[in-house]
Amino acid sequence: MIRDPQTLEALLDAVNRFVRERLVPAEALVAETDEIPDDIVREMKELGLFGLTVPEEYGGLGVTMEEEVMVMLAMGQTSPCFRSLFGTTVGIGSQGILFDGTEAQKKKYLPRLATGELIASFALTEPEAGSDAASLRTTAIRRDDHYIVNGTKRFITNAPHAGIFTLLARTDAQDKGASGVSAFIVEADTPGITIGRKDRKMGQRGAHTADVVFENCRVPASQLIGEREGQGFKTAMKVLEKGRIHIAAICVGVAERMQRDALNYAIERKQFGQPIAEFQLVQAMLADSQAEIYAARCMVIDAARQRDEGRNVSTEASCCKLFASEMCGRVADRAVQIFGGAGYIADYGIERFYRDVRLFRLYEGTTQIQQIVIARNLIREAVR
Repeated sequence: MIRDPQTLEALLDAVNRFVRERLVPAEALVAETDEIPDDIVREMKELGLFGLTVPEEYGGLGVTMEEEVMVMLAMGQTSPCFRSLFGTTVGIGSQGILFDGTEAQKKKYLPRLATGELIASFALTEPEAGSDAASLRTTAIRRDDHYIVNGTKRFITNAPHAGIFTLLARTDAQDKGASGVSAFIVEADTPGITIGRKDRKMGQRGAHTADVVFENCRVPASQLIGEREGQGFKTAMKVLEKGRIHIAAICVGVAERMQRDALNYAIERKQFGQPIAEFQLVQAMLADSQAEIYAARCMVIDAARQRDEGRNVSTEASCCKLFASEMCGRVADRAVQIFGGAGYIADYGIERFYRDVRLFRLYEGTTQIQQIVIARNLIREAVR
């Protein structure tokens, strides 16, 4: 749903200009240093990117799902590490508070998230619990007016920079299923929290992940999201459903960037006395990529509109995440092939995108998890 086309156009113009003039020129530097320059982070905050999904009453832009998708399509035209810096704050890191938090929790945290003063991180995955989120082992045991938290979270995006964590922990030791899980807002400076070293990853340098270890960490009971135990898994699923549309949009944007780079290279590169873009086998790769990008873009926008209309989009969100992330990987592979030997050389950048986009098929629900969600939803609907 587009609320005000002129306002959205102004926002997209600003984001596109920022991507073109500031982020694309900084890609190589970030890849080399594994750090996003402070001045770029400051400009992201000034643009309001950290507050995209925070309602206006709490100081954010309060974009709809469709508007968020349009912004992500624009952000996808550059290295995905830039989006990752604010993506957890506008997505999985803050949406649990927005969806299920008390009014006091919203007033305390959402305004600071909207300005970028706080970066939010989503602490769900563990060494033994990733796709099987309901089996997590981190515990939060009630002691009077606080909880004692113990456990380790793994591969937590933005953990080294986080001001708060949306933490999923088991509050009912007897309940080994999803209903024994609760969600908390845990401030990063709480005693008992240790952040591990930054992970060395295949790609997305500049976007940092790390372990987060909780050792007898005392979390006030008032930090329980919604002040209700046993609702954490439901909160996480709502957050991830929205996040899957968000990630699918990024996949489409990055695929568009790779396709454009591959097309430009094919036009410029000559073999046998003519541009390789005139060779039918190269044209076939470009055509296949364009068709898949178009299909994924249509899927993402349709799912976003349905969500804005209040419909249940669990199946559609998983379809988007599955198809768009797999599509992005195929486009990356074809782009490297079109570049030929140059595609394997770091100077051209396409090998960096090839590595960067591999993550899309893993986080916020692997491709296989999306297949399970889609199939189970289909069966549930059929047997009603």
